[in-house]
Amino acid sequence: MSPDALQQLLFFGLIGLIFYFFMIRPQQAKAAQLKTFREALQKGQQVVTLGGLHGRVAEITDTTVVLEVDRGTRLTFDKGAIASAAGTAAEAKA
Repeated sequence: MSPDALQQLLFFGLIGLIFYFFMIRPQQAKAAQLKTFREALQKGQQVVTLGGLHGRVAEITDTTVVLEVDRGTRLTFDKGAIASAAGTAAEAKA
């Protein structure tokens, strides 16, 4: 193998490592944190959906969450639609 080919191979390997540590790894950590949050949802908790709807958790099943958005108004969402706790979303905007 020529020295130029070895340098090029090392360069692409370095680019791959940089891409992994600055793009892929943080995204995986964020996804794991979101999964843990969704599994720990509790009745009465204020949450925000991916669509921006704010509500209080009224019921929880294995795959769905029923949010009470107003007195007597309940909407059913997939657990994957829950983005964050309501306080967390408000703090992130400030």
